[in-house]
Amino acid sequence: MISASGLSLSHAARTLFSNVSIRLTPGQCTALVGGNGVGKTTLMEILVGINPPDSGTVSRPKGCKIGYLPQELTDHPTGTVIEEVLAGHEELAQLEAELRRLPEAMAAATGESYDQLLEAYGEAQHRYESIGGYSIEASAYRILFGLGFRDADVHRPFTSLSGGWRMRAALARLLLAVPDVLILDEPTNHLDTDSVAWLEQTLRNYEGAVLFVSHDRDFIDNVATRVVELAGGTTAEYVGGFAEFVVQREERIAQIESAATQQSREMARQEKFIERFRYKATKAKAVQSRIKTMEKLEKIVVPQKPELVARYAFPEPQRSARVVVDVENATVGYDGEAVLSGVNLVVERGQKLAVVGPNGAGKSTLLKLLVGELAPMAGTSELGNNVDVAHFAQHQVEALDMDRTVIVEFSAAASSHEQPKGRNLRTVLGSFGFSGDAAERKIRDLSGGERTRLAIAMCLVNPVNLLILDEPTNHLDLPSCDVLEDALTAYPGTVLLVSHDRHLIRAVADDLLEVRDGRAVLHPGVDEAILSPSFEGGSAGASSSGARVAAPKNTKSTKSAKKSPGSGQPPGSSSTPPANMANHQPASADGHGAARRTPETKRAEAQARQQRSTTTKELRRAVSKAERDLAKAEEHVAELNRQLADPAVYGDPERATDLATQFGAAKDAASAAMDAWMAAADDLERGGG
Repeated sequence: MISASGLSLSHAARTLFSNVSIRLTPGQCTALVGGNGVGKTTLMEILVGINPPDSGTVSRPKGCKIGYLPQELTDHPTGTVIEEVLAGHEELAQLEAELRRLPEAMAAATGESYDQLLEAYGEAQHRYESIGGYSIEASAYRILFGLGFRDADVHRPFTSLSGGWRMRAALARLLLAVPDVLILDEPTNHLDTDSVAWLEQTLRNYEGAVLFVSHDRDFIDNVATRVVELAGGTTAEYVGGFAEFVVQREERIAQIESAATQQSREMARQEKFIERFRYKATKAKAVQSRIKTMEKLEKIVVPQKPELVARYAFPEPQRSARVVVDVENATVGYDGEAVLSGVNLVVERGQKLAVVGPNGAGKSTLLKLLVGELAPMAGTSELGNNVDVAHFAQHQVEALDMDRTVIVEFSAAASSHEQPKGRNLRTVLGSFGFSGDAAERKIRDLSGGERTRLAIAMCLVNPVNLLILDEPTNHLDLPSCDVLEDALTAYPGTVLLVSHDRHLIRAVADDLLEVRDGRAVLHPGVDEAILSPSFEGGSAGASSSGARVAAPKNTKSTKSAKKSPGSGQPPGSSSTPPANMANHQPASADGHGAARRTPETKRAEAQARQQRSTTTKELRRAVSKAERDLAKAEEHVAELNRQLADPAVYGDPERATDLATQFGAAKDAASAAMDAWMAAADDLERGGG
């Protein structure tokens, strides 16, 4: 699909890579890995055609569609989210315009001109159907919901979205367009664990070629069929996911080391021969032969294993009280509207807690409550005695002064607290991977991962006993992630970690705090079912029948419905608790779950369920009727489309025109039926279904 060979590129006196070759073929998902600053993004831009290489060639077949998701968006769409996502399928947009134009032209045409227009209309109609034109809107909803959008969000202006949600919408636009080659630069950076699991399933089922950069081991393992490592200015390819890559890489380096050792011994033997017989006339010919052989010999270079970029050294904090955070029956939200209710939680000294759940469910709101940035609307939330907090959030990377050097920006952060005696800030900064001349670089010249690393360093330079880290691994390369993992494991204080990196969570966290459906639920230990939601089906190329289920909100919120992109329910968007919530009680004040449900409680819950069933009976009937009406309308559209696809129809111009008119009316009726279905589903959800 895309083939590149002999690619080389240099920046000033520095060679990023040379003689790089890579091939992207349909059905293969390729992970591109390597340290920060080695040129992964640059290589992607060359493959896409944004920038040229210094040397080498890239072959892109004529008509090959390439979709590219950069780390940062440069365009500024003006429509709503759904409009911008739909606009990504350029061919469909062109066909829709053509199908609107041709009937108008046919009405004024006669004779041969009319026949040509009629034939063009039939061809456009057939092409529109073959590429999924009638299910495109439902597919757009399904993809948006899979990436975490709620029904109300898809009609918001694109410009009202935050940077992370804009990236999600841009990813949805690419997936809807189904390009032949999909190139994604760190697509999971702004996703929660639910959306990451949905994206994994989608990419596994993708029929085109996929190339992506990610520092998420689980994501690479679950998606990649091969790994290409960019290191030491060249690439090496490995078959399989991340686990296979690690094993094969070690084996490859061991083989190269063995070959290099043998070569060194042979070179030493030849040099000894040359030195011994250099001035002996009878051996002159043999000596010259060996000298020429040595000059032509290409020395085997052993690949360097990735060095640890950051070695976090935490200053010793003061000892906090045993209870670091104590929350009792708290409700928290904004402007009088609750986001989370009934929160009961105790976090003890030294506990490492991973906060998980879909974006928008209230994880950040909960963190603000715990550190006192938000006062509870009801209940209490208190920090323990002698608790010092450091809070790393993504906006801290954006707040860096681009005109300052690394050392100046770092020193400004460190000056806000008294540092331990004898502590050298340059030494500390060096432990974060900025030693020597790297400390004098301007922040604007740093890569995204290097800026993230600096922001973390500024957060951790001061002695604290409570760390709150919000997605700290975004843009960090794998070696830096490894060291952060080691440091957090050894850290003597308390940690609240928000991350989609499941490998990091497994390695660091003692327990999971799940934020979903307006509640905060503590799960002792690291439950894989909570950490890695499993999605059934739901690829970008799903059928229209499966996709249409996603358009309205689902009225059920079982565990499977939350996990299936085909259900149409954006994870965490339901207003009703999951059917199995009885097994997921909120964390109590002692941190080990709520009190056991009594028979009276169970009876009250059953009565409440019966009351909801009675109240929503008519609403459910309305949804069922709307579903039947929609099915009939779509069946009518399909039947007319089959008739229009028959070449014999166009032998009778009057009949063809009549069918085209009927077809337009049927499409409008189907659209109205879709709107009625969505409205009925929304009424049911508001009614408590």
